[in-house]
Amino acid sequence: MPQISARRRSSMERRTRPRADARLSMRVEGAHEGDNAQIVTESQNISASGVYCTSSHYLAPLSKVALTIVLPKLPGGRGAKELIKCNGIVVRCDSTSKKADRSYELACMFSGLDDSRRALIEEFVTWRNLQALRAAARAANGVDRRKAVRTTVSRKKSVLATGRKKAASVAGRKQATSATGRKKATARR
Repeated sequence: MPQISARRRSSMERRTRPRADARLSMRVEGAHEGDNAQIVTESQNISASGVYCTSSHYLAPLSKVALTIVLPKLPGGRGAKELIKCNGIVVRCDSTSKKADRSYELACMFSGLDDSRRALIEEFVTWRNLQALRAAARAANGVDRRKAVRTTVSRKKSVLATGRKKAASVAGRKQATSATGRKKATARR
């Protein structure tokens, strides 16, 4: 695999903040082909710098939009759900690969997001990423644990089968020995 220089890699990946996969209810309001559109959708991922979602309408890159995102209450957090309202700028709006489906992949950068709301999003992203790590660790442990249990069960079955064979062999020898002993006893008489 060819090496990619650090400079080229940084130009390919411009995200500076961690992002989390999250399905959050959201609304995008902005100019859509000459009229105002209100798009109700669901985010695919989010960071403190922007959000990625699908859209039923094409929105031109660099157009300004109003975003409303519903953040769930975090465990141990304050209050109920949090509505994050801010302005955004469309960074990318690409048609999906499905020809029958007229939808677009929409990436928006937050603009005018105050520090307290940015902190709420960062807290959510951190919490969500920790959840994903815990789930992956549990899944890995569960797979290892199931494999260990299967191995242990198969070993126990093997040991039991071997023990039965040995017991049968010993019992057979005892019977043969006792039968031989009876023959000898009868022959002596």
